[in-house]
Amino acid sequence: MQNSKLNSLALKAGIFYIVGQLFIRGLTFLTTPIYTRLLSTAQYGEIRIYESWLLIMVPVMSLCLFRSVDRAKYDMGEKYNEYVSSVQTLSYFSILGFFFICLLFKPQMQKFWGMTDVMFFMAFFYVFGYTSILFMQRREKQMMRYKASIFITTVTIVPATVLSILFIYWGRVNGYLDKLVELRVWGFYVPQVLGGLVVAVLLWKQGGKFIKAEYWKYSLKYSLPLIPEALSVQIMNQADKIMIRFLVGYEYTGIFALGTTISFIIWIVEDSVWNAFLPWMYEKISAGETEDIEQPWTVLMHGFGILSWFLVALAPETVAVLGSKEYHMAIFLIAPMVTGTLLRFYSYIYTAIQNYYKKTGFVAAGTIVTMVINVILNYMCIVWFGYMAAAYTTAASYFILLVLQGYLEKKVAGRRVISLKKSVIISVIYLALNIVTMELFALQWYVRYAVILGAAVLAVKWIMPQFLKVMRGFKK
Repeated sequence: MQNSKLNSLALKAGIFYIVGQLFIRGLTFLTTPIYTRLLSTAQYGEIRIYESWLLIMVPVMSLCLFRSVDRAKYDMGEKYNEYVSSVQTLSYFSILGFFFICLLFKPQMQKFWGMTDVMFFMAFFYVFGYTSILFMQRREKQMMRYKASIFITTVTIVPATVLSILFIYWGRVNGYLDKLVELRVWGFYVPQVLGGLVVAVLLWKQGGKFIKAEYWKYSLKYSLPLIPEALSVQIMNQADKIMIRFLVGYEYTGIFALGTTISFIIWIVEDSVWNAFLPWMYEKISAGETEDIEQPWTVLMHGFGILSWFLVALAPETVAVLGSKEYHMAIFLIAPMVTGTLLRFYSYIYTAIQNYYKKTGFVAAGTIVTMVINVILNYMCIVWFGYMAAAYTTAASYFILLVLQGYLEKKVAGRRVISLKKSVIISVIYLALNIVTMELFALQWYVRYAVILGAAVLAVKWIMPQFLKVMRGFKK
């Protein structure tokens, strides 16, 4: 693919993908004020814990096979759709196996997960459906197409969001206050399950291949080493909330979860931009043009660093809008949470480079080490200092992950594609800025707003020329 054609296609697909994902995922953020006012802090915490378990179940039970789709594009050629269709079948067999195993120990699993019968069975239906959506999204992303992915996500998430709110409201009006969590599960996950099953049928129809040993062997070789890595990442993402639930209770989990939702703002943008950036980066590596990667990536690092600072500076207002007065203490969670999300984003590029070279074992090793450190620190610091400490330990763990994956990247690629020293310096700068910014909360609101306005002017003058330069490079 010619350089100019690649850049133009990546730019067009990237812009549409980002806009679509911002709208769709933004619904989660926009509906948070409704959930926090219709549910108690304990119920809101229970819902977020349920979501945490689902995020852990999907990559483990599907064997992370959907992640092989990214690299398979460069190895399967015209048989790409066949590959996706066949490997999806393998993932369904795996999920079915996990389901029967968990069914044998259903009482014990439900007690540990904190799930009712409805939540237990819906979890497995969701894993089936969402796995197919992941296969489709990754295929479309690698092909630099966006319409089908945005469409299926829209027709599942929008009805799910509307129905879940209506079901909860109906439950409150009719006195089913103890069933609000289950009503939300019904409303939110049924549309996604149905949409996922439709996608599964379409992928099988387009690929026309249910079983092929060659594809299964390729996918297992690539994906199995990623299971510990994926599990470790999700444990790092979700362990703080789950451990707070066990050590402190659902009420404090709800407060912590609201802080997580605010950090979700920057994650929505980061993940959308990353999924648009990744196919372009892989094409550059494939073409031997890795020197083109660092400049736009550095601009992205600073851009999201600045965005993280604004989220911290506006934490009091954001918490007041998203939650009621019961959630006020969440303002002191935003700085470490947003910074942790930022550091996780910085580590993406090092992990992706290792994945491109099929060194998934390296990725897993670095992530597992970090996960173990994170869990130990979470437990010790929650017990010693309270539930808020988990936000700081998770941010510290993501910094460790960044350093480890950056170190391993050079071993895999044979040279430094992205400067680790530069990444560390940028990380430390925004970490310090975000933590220090919490001191503004004690000042009068107009003083804080003046600082925010001044910072906005400086940021635009500094970052916009760099951003426009990158965009001009894509347009050429």
